[in-house]
Amino acid sequence: MDNVLQFLLPNVSQVMDEFYLSIIQTLQMVFVSGVISFVLSLIIGIVLISTRKGGILANSFVFNLFDKLINLFRSIPFIILIAALIPLTRLISGTAVGVQGTLFPLIVGITPFFSRQIESALSEVDDGLIESGIAMGLSSFQIIVSVYLKEGISSIVRVTTITVISLIGLTAIVGVVGGGGIGDFAIRYGYQQNQLDATYVSIIVLLIFVSIVQILGTFISKKTTH
Repeated sequence: MDNVLQFLLPNVSQVMDEFYLSIIQTLQMVFVSGVISFVLSLIIGIVLISTRKGGILANSFVFNLFDKLINLFRSIPFIILIAALIPLTRLISGTAVGVQGTLFPLIVGITPFFSRQIESALSEVDDGLIESGIAMGLSSFQIIVSVYLKEGISSIVRVTTITVISLIGLTAIVGVVGGGGIGDFAIRYGYQQNQLDATYVSIIVLLIFVSIVQILGTFISKKTTH
C-alpha cells in the first residue's frame, strides 16, 4: 500500500501527516462555522419572512435593516472580507490564522447567503396554511414553529445542502491567508512548490466532501417532503 501511495502521490506521501491534519481542519471549519451560521441564519431568515410586507409581524424598519445588511455583506468578495475582518478576528479569536482564526470570517461570509436561502425556503410555505393558523388563533411564535418551520423543513434541508457546499468552497479560500485545511495544503504544496499530486488529491478530497453532502442532503430532503 505504501508503495502504491509513493507511486501515485510521490510528494503527498512524504507529508501524509499534514495531509490528514488538513482534512480534519477542513471538517472542523465546516462543522463549527456551519452550525453557528445555521442558527444565526435561521433566526435572521425568520425575522425577514415575518417582518416583510404582509408578514405576520410586518415591520418595514426591521425588514429593511436586515435586508440591506445582508445585501451589503453579500456584495463583498469573500477574499476581501477576510482581509477587512482581520483586526476584528484577532480581537474575537485571538488570532487571524489557523482554524481558530478562520471561524469568524467564515461565519460572517456564509451567514448572509444562508439567511437569504432560509428566507427563500420559508417563502415557499403555502400562504393558505399561514392564514389558517391565524384563523385558528395561533400566536406568531406558534405560526413560526408549527407552520413555517414544520412545513418548510424539506426546503430548509435543500438550501442547507447548497449552503454547506458553498461553505466547503470558502474553507478552501481561507487557505490563501494561512487558514489551514485542504485549501492551505493545496496552496503550500500544490501551488507554491509546484507539486501537482498535492493539487489533484486536494481537489479529489473536496469533491468527495461535496458529493457526500449532496447525497445526504437529497436523501434527507426527500424523507422530509410532505
